[in-house]
Amino acid sequence: MFQGSLTALITPFRNGALDEAAFARIVDWQIAEGIHGLVPVGTTGESPTLDYDEHKRVIEICIETARKRVPVMAGTGSNSTDEAIELSQYAEKAGADAVLIVTPYYNKPNQEGLFQHFKAINDAIHIPIYIYNIPSRSVVDMSVDTMARCVKELKNVAGVKDATANLARPSQQRAACGEKFCQLSGEDGTALGFMAHGGRGVISVASNVAPRLVSQMQSALLKGDFKTGLATQDRLMPLFEIMFCETNPAPAKYAVSRLGLCTAEMRLPMVPLSEQSKKAIDAVLKDLGLVEAKAAE
Repeated sequence: MFQGSLTALITPFRNGALDEAAFARIVDWQIAEGIHGLVPVGTTGESPTLDYDEHKRVIEICIETARKRVPVMAGTGSNSTDEAIELSQYAEKAGADAVLIVTPYYNKPNQEGLFQHFKAINDAIHIPIYIYNIPSRSVVDMSVDTMARCVKELKNVAGVKDATANLARPSQQRAACGEKFCQLSGEDGTALGFMAHGGRGVISVASNVAPRLVSQMQSALLKGDFKTGLATQDRLMPLFEIMFCETNPAPAKYAVSRLGLCTAEMRLPMVPLSEQSKKAIDAVLKDLGLVEAKAAE
């Protein structure tokens, strides 16, 4: 079900509140631009600063607006297992095609704790679970052995969003978890290499800004056309890099605002981009033909 380019969607705000109209507009635009799937309320969606009702509402809007045109993988992770279960059950009821569960951050569970966390969620829902392994943010790294145990013992665990940036991992996980285990890159800059190691796609930050180009790149890679994929990556690499000139999702949000789809508003503790970063992003957008030459606002 999930392959190719999936956008890790931003969550737009206006005057401190969730901008529902802008979010629906973004979802429609993403689909019109050829994106293969949508991932609301993950890291890029500022899930840590959304309250429960907002988190659920973002999932609802995404599913309602997508109308089954593309699959939706709802971010429902938490460092509280009970909270992750509640959000996952809600997403299932709302019609999500799968849930994305981040490894619990801050509390630093050991490998047994990680397994038990995913087991509890697995036992509480009936839709596919994708493990979100992002050690740089969660401060824990699910081992290949623990991932293989999850696949073997938990019937709903279907894949992983691997944001380790370690290109040995997809091959190691493919050997341990089997070829049917769906591996999605969690990093734009190494996604091409990830695909060569058996990946099936990317959950992308950059596709918030350039969904058509990222989808074209992934479509080529899925066909085994790495020459075309590499040529597209060469065009996109400046965008991949500039999306992390400051902490995600501030750069992506500013870039999407320059496309006229939403404001660049963030919630504390996230703050707006520096003027220097805005100008750098504007230059990349201009080079890609996404916006006309214009000074950062």
